[in-house]
Amino acid sequence: MKAAVLHKIDDLRIEEVPCPEPRAPDEVVVRIKSCGICATDYKAIRGIRRNVKFPFIPGHEPAGVVTAIGAGVLHFKEGDEVICQPSGYCGYCEHCRVGNTHYCDTAFTTGGDGPEDVWAGAFAEYMRTKEQCLFHKPANISFDAAALTEPLSGAWKGVVQYSEMKVGDDVVIIGVGSIGLLCLMVARAAGAGRLIAVDNSAHARENALRFGATHAVDNSDGQARERVYGIIPGGPDLVVEAAGPIGAVRLMVDLRRRGTKWNLFGITTHEKFELDGGLTHFLEGRMDASFGTTPLAMQNAIRLMERQLVDPGRIVTHRFKLEEMDAALAVMDGTVRNKVIIHP
Repeated sequence: MKAAVLHKIDDLRIEEVPCPEPRAPDEVVVRIKSCGICATDYKAIRGIRRNVKFPFIPGHEPAGVVTAIGAGVLHFKEGDEVICQPSGYCGYCEHCRVGNTHYCDTAFTTGGDGPEDVWAGAFAEYMRTKEQCLFHKPANISFDAAALTEPLSGAWKGVVQYSEMKVGDDVVIIGVGSIGLLCLMVARAAGAGRLIAVDNSAHARENALRFGATHAVDNSDGQARERVYGIIPGGPDLVVEAAGPIGAVRLMVDLRRRGTKWNLFGITTHEKFELDGGLTHFLEGRMDASFGTTPLAMQNAIRLMERQLVDPGRIVTHRFKLEEMDAALAVMDGTVRNKVIIHP
């Protein structure tokens, strides 16, 4: 089969590699129909993320069709259209038993990062995974939208499950690239009151207004706090940092008022920011963070799509064949795009 193999930083090659087969009774092989390019994939290829062991097939946002099953697979058969969760888990450790499968002591990931055990990912024609990582794709969800279940599930997990957004809450989303837009769409579906998108990019702000933001604020001159408080003088109920740069985290800290909940969602690099201890004490807010996904979050994301409350396919701006990975990465290098999808 054809696969995009990362041999070293900025050395991604389309190569012929052996087609995977089930190696254990609970394993399946999926023919990949669509796979999103996540920022973490892009960072691995460009060398921004260094926890990569070469050679490596990236890609961890796939949907496709089952083509082979192990002898012990019970709930899926060849020909089933499926959504793939990238993170696998044992199901028996203390973390798994309480539902935190993304903390699993012996976790693996297909094409992603986090666990030490990294399986070949979905920038390929076929991918091997475990039955536990599959979800049946509803017929009314396109493969492109289905491929975005994992990032949508992360948005649901961060905004609804962890930060417990309430109907009518005033919400600020800092950074409205693809993941920020998904957070925004989840907040909109969950009944946000005033929903403010903050981004330096005019393109991103225009998208945010199209996808449900009530206001879009520029921070390229560092005046976002003043603009946000001009819209909501009482301050936000919830701030979600979905941008990544440390400056976005600092802005999130500056936006707090008493009782504000704030979620570190976008930053993955090890950079520091300061808190005034006394002020943080008296503001009595709550900080959350969210990474990865769980079966609970995946299932809720599928429900949102199946019931047509959120359509992540709307944020797809570019589609490329596997052989066009270089062109796809060139688009990722730029800023005038949302979600980029690969069709192996």
